[in-house]
Amino acid sequence: MSKAIISISDWSASVQGLRELARRIDAGERLPDADYHLNFATPSQLFSEVTPKRLELLYHLKQHDPMTVYRLAKEIGRNYSNVHADIARLLELELVEKDDRGRVFVPWEDIEIHASLNAPTRKVA
Repeated sequence: MSKAIISISDWSASVQGLRELARRIDAGERLPDADYHLNFATPSQLFSEVTPKRLELLYHLKQHDPMTVYRLAKEIGRNYSNVHADIARLLELELVEKDDRGRVFVPWEDIEIHASLNAPTRKVA
């Protein structure tokens, strides 16, 4: 297993990174196991998707064995519907997964958030 890296990256930087990766593959380089990269165009997009409540869920799941959404909601003292909606979004973002019994867990050894103030951003109207 590898780690998930959440960051801010504009499209041109993403394309440049993909080109470099393709160059290395074409050159026959053996690449290490890939990390999962989840990029957002702006800090506001990142923090609207990876909210403090969702981070709390990720942190709790990292500390415990897989569990049902119901149990998770109970353990952290939040409304089931809200936790269910947050878990659904975290599943879409591939930051959590479900096991064969439908219990949720974090599949990553670590999750890092990179949000440099020097990162290129675009103005959003």
